[in-house]
Amino acid sequence: MYIREAHPIDGLSPLPASRSVNDPKNLLERTEVASSCAKKLNFTMPMLIDDMKDSTARNYGGYPDRLYLVGKDGKVVYQGGPGPRGFKPDELEEELKKVLEASPSGKK
Repeated sequence: MYIREAHPIDGLSPLPASRSVNDPKNLLERTEVASSCAKKLNFTMPMLIDDMKDSTARNYGGYPDRLYLVGKDGKVVYQGGPGPRGFKPDELEEELKKVLEASPSGKK
């Protein structure tokens, strides 16, 4: 998920200009920044780009980073704590094992 730019050049805590962008002012600019990032990182999975009101980030707590596990029914079955301290891949792995064990096929 791409949400509000964390360290835009024109923001309060910019990173070096070589690693940052201006804060997008509209959805088109936000989409361009996200697309550029995805291309540079060879990111191939689908990406959600949040609206300019940051609705998804507010509703799901995507900042600063979180791990989520979404079930086949589209419902969130695991939400990790806010990072970096709440970023616990081992917890996510345990939840994934539970989901796989409970699946009708029983396959892992």
